[in-house]
Amino acid sequence: MGASVSSRAGRTGRGSGRRRNRGGRLNSDINVTPLVDVMLVLLIVFMVAAPLLSVGVPLELPKTDAKSLPSQTEPITISVDKDGGIFIQEAEVSLDDLASKLSAVAANGYEERIYLRADENSDYGAVMKVMARVNASGFSNLGLVTDPVSQ
Repeated sequence: MGASVSSRAGRTGRGSGRRRNRGGRLNSDINVTPLVDVMLVLLIVFMVAAPLLSVGVPLELPKTDAKSLPSQTEPITISVDKDGGIFIQEAEVSLDDLASKLSAVAANGYEERIYLRADENSDYGAVMKVMARVNASGFSNLGLVTDPVSQ
């Protein structure tokens, strides 16, 4: 901020400020155009990156009208793909190793819900075998993950 004092005598000061501003003084207004450009670029980057942050194994989940369940912590996710492959988070495991891996987690006192994601084209029997192994490992709080129905 600055102030100027005119040394001219006899001026009333009326309208003189307007004339003085035209004489090459700097404009102190904020130019928001670069800010808007940066925000639009960031918006596009996040819109492109958001689908890439989805959890784990790419599956075609069945569509339902069920509401999502609230969770406070990072859940354990078991996925069954259409070929019958079984994954804990993103690591592939066999059906025989599933019980031992989950028992190791249970030794640490895991009491949260386990989420089961299965491809809609996967074998029903394979999904039931995974559910049976999870139940046999001592986990009874099991949730099935689906995609919402498009309107």
